[in-house]
Amino acid sequence: MNDLAWIDATFASARPKAMAALLRYFRDLDTAEEAFQDACLRALRMWPDKGPPRDPAAWLILVGRNAALDRTRRLKRETVLPPEDQLSELGDAESEMTERLDQADYRDDILRLLFTCCHPELPATQQIALALRIVSGLSVKQIARAFLVNEKAMEQRITRAKARIAAAGIPFDTPGPVERAERLGLVLAMIYLVFNEGYSASGEEIEPRQPLCNEAIRLGRLLLRMFPAEPEVMGLAALMLLQHARSSARFDAGGDIILLEDQDRARWNRPMIAEGLALVDKALRHRRPGAYQLQAAIAALHARATSADETDWRQIDVLYAMLEQITPSPVVTLNRAVAVSKAYGAETALTLVEPLGTSLDGYFNFHGVRGAFLMQLGRNSAARDAFNRAIALARSGAEAAHIRGHLDRLESEAVRQVETVPSP
Repeated sequence: MNDLAWIDATFASARPKAMAALLRYFRDLDTAEEAFQDACLRALRMWPDKGPPRDPAAWLILVGRNAALDRTRRLKRETVLPPEDQLSELGDAESEMTERLDQADYRDDILRLLFTCCHPELPATQQIALALRIVSGLSVKQIARAFLVNEKAMEQRITRAKARIAAAGIPFDTPGPVERAERLGLVLAMIYLVFNEGYSASGEEIEPRQPLCNEAIRLGRLLLRMFPAEPEVMGLAALMLLQHARSSARFDAGGDIILLEDQDRARWNRPMIAEGLALVDKALRHRRPGAYQLQAAIAALHARATSADETDWRQIDVLYAMLEQITPSPVVTLNRAVAVSKAYGAETALTLVEPLGTSLDGYFNFHGVRGAFLMQLGRNSAARDAFNRAIALARSGAEAAHIRGHLDRLESEAVRQVETVPSP
């Protein structure tokens, strides 16, 4: 086999399982990572000629563990790792390892690995960077490029995260039911943060940060296999799928933002939407609504509408009202106001938005949404002030260009009004 792409795909698929098992065995992130890399190097030398083993993850675990032990043994001048031609005859050992993983260790190992990356001692930026490096296997260069920082700075961020975990003395014991319930929320939040880092990109950032969305969805599917009956895990996976399905329609050829109501829905990824809708329906049947399920249900209503005019804005308003109760937030209220404007008019929506001024004064979207409501009501001077404030807070050229489009329309309207005033 000359095409080695299948090996990269196998490594990516096996990495969480293998890294988690090696971490449990060695209880050290650096040692586990080095062991996995050694195993991958041996696989690259052997698999192209002999083909992949029956269970690649178990093979990588066994070979990686032996490689790390061999490194220690060499320091003590003891037994060396078996030659490579013998490693291909690991069928029985591989089967035994697979059986243990399937019976007991696999889920707890993955949870421990994810919990380690999401430890409360770490700030969110370090959680994401560490998860992308340890769980996903992205190179430091890839992560740095996605976060628009230099490689050295990202290397230092990951190193600090590892040092902080080591200093915290985190026990690598099997997580109990209470810890699982408490920390699962942190894992879900971390995965969604990874997704949003990619989804919020615009302009020149889109290409380097696009892989973050794909990786977050892969992690979400991994978690779903571990918790197939957990509705919030289903909700998160569905939410990411439904949002990412619109990616190709969100920007025009020049990189400018295309609002949801103006997007070409023929460009939406229908297989991805179908997968997301199935997960939403399955999650809601549990009748234990959570924040991710409600957001996914909102995204599902958009996905099911064949056109913007067919969107069920009243039902979206109801879902946002439920979300406000579960996770009260001025941003949630701001998003609800958009639905209210569509269902009940801009005046009602503006009444909902105005009290948010104090908490969201530094938030670009607040001023952009408020300006849009004012413009719909014909209060153009106030709308212009809101749009100018939004431009000052824009985080990207695409956001600024979108608001300038509103200002241009206001300017055109003002010119038309002057031209239609009769001469004295």
